[in-house]
This record gives sequence, structure tokens and C-alpha cells, in this order.
Amino acid sequence: MEPLTLVVIVAAAVSAACWILSLITKDTSWVDRIWSIVPIAYVWIFAGAALAEGKDAARLVMMAVLVTAWGARLTFNFARKGGYSGMEDYRWAILRGRMKPWQFQLFNLFFIVLYQNALLVLITLPAQIAWQYDTPLGVWDAVFAILFLVLLLGETVADQQQWNFHRAKARAGGQLGDGFVTAGLFRFSRHPNFFFEQAQWWAFYAIGATAAVAAGLGFWGGAINWSIIGAVLLTVLFIGSTIFTEAITSGKYPAYAEYQKATSMLVPLPPRRRAPKKSPHPA
Repeated sequence: MEPLTLVVIVAAAVSAACWILSLITKDTSWVDRIWSIVPIAYVWIFAGAALAEGKDAARLVMMAVLVTAWGARLTFNFARKGGYSGMEDYRWAILRGRMKPWQFQLFNLFFIVLYQNALLVLITLPAQIAWQYDTPLGVWDAVFAILFLVLLLGETVADQQQWNFHRAKARAGGQLGDGFVTAGLFRFSRHPNFFFEQAQWWAFYAIGATAAVAAGLGFWGGAINWSIIGAVLLTVLFIGSTIFTEAITSGKYPAYAEYQKATSMLVPLPPRRRAPKKSPHPA
């Protein structure tokens, strides 16, 4: 069995489980709970297949180790926020209130479960390219692997700054500064953790593309190949999700509009003008 076939089978089983559990528990956050776990399994399936077939698996093993580090960090951050304790994403509750029950169930099935599980497969498919073109590791592999790790560090710092702020806010009785973090990396981006998360998967795509280029495929078909769809769709998802999240935040915090004017939404950039008062405990 080819590794891609096995990945699709596993993804179908995971999707069915997420949908059934959402119906039984009336909790639609099951995809969130497997988000940082199943990509690790998918990439290791490709790496394991290459090893079993006697291919040069160095690139795939490296990709699998990188994704394992990504997943371990994200799983830890999700767990400490209570993600595995039965807490549903607050955004789904808001959408449920805006839709008729049958409309929300269609949204649950087709977007939350099927689309997002398909996306989790798609973002890992640069590993399929690396499995097809098992060329030796080169300098560009090292460059993109280091970039992946730098982006992983950036997301770690941003999540920690956000975690510190919310803990300090809870200790202050729910009122702290403007109500949202604006210091540290959040001075340069309203969602630096979102930026670093997406960028890691672009670096992952680049590693797969490096294999294709090394096999002689050139720019079209090599540097730009069909597996780019995963990174593109992930970025589209994050942009849409960020816009929705900010609409909710703006309704809760009057000062958020000024923060939006001063600070880039995703890509870290120098503030456009003086930002609101810095929130404490960014580091």
C-alpha cells in the first residue's frame, strides 16, 4: 500500500470519529484536539514507507522530526489552556447561536470536520513529494529546516507571552490594561503566533519542493508544485478565522480598534503609529 493511500484511510477514520463524537457530546471541538497530532502520524507514515522501501529517507525523517517538534509544542500549549478538558472553542458557540440547528450541523460536517481534516492531510503532502523524489539532502534543506525551527521558536515565544498576559489578567480579576496583550511580539503583529504557525508550513512545503528541484523538475513542477495547495489553504483559513476572531474581540474591547490601526494583523511589522498602552507581563 502506498503511503498516501494509508494517510487517506487514516484521515477518513479520524474524520468519522470527530463527526460522531461531535454528535454524541454536542461539542464541535474534536478537530481542534487532533489538529496537532494527526499531521505527525501522516508525515511519519511517509518516512516509514521510505525506510521500509530502502529509499534515501534522510529528508523525510528530518521532516517528520520537525513536524513532531511542531506538534509537541502545539499540543502542550493547547492542553495547558484546557483544550483536552471538554472546553469547546468559543467561536463555535457564537456561530451556533447565529444559525438554525440544521445549518450548524451542515457547517459542522462540511467545514469543521471534513474541510479541516482534509486540510491536515494537504499541509503534510510535501512529504509525498519527498517520498517520490528521494534525492540526497542539500544546503537548501538545511536552510529551510533552520527557518522552520526559528519560526517554531517565534510561535513558542508569542504563545508564552499571551499565556503570561492572560494569567496576569486572571490574577487581576479579569481586568488588565486594555484587556488584550499588546506588548512583546504583539507590538508588531496582532497575531504573531498565527503568523509563525502558517509560516512553518510554508517552510515545510519548501523542503518538499527542494526534493523535486534536486530531481531536476525546475521551477514549475519543482519549486512550485501541486503540494503548495496545503500551505495556501491554511493561510486562507487563518485569514478568515482571524477576521472572525477580531470581530468578536472588537465587540468586547473598545480600545481594540486603535490597536488594529497601529498594528499589522499577521506579518510582524513596525507599528504604524503609537500603539495603545502596553499590557504588562509580555515575556
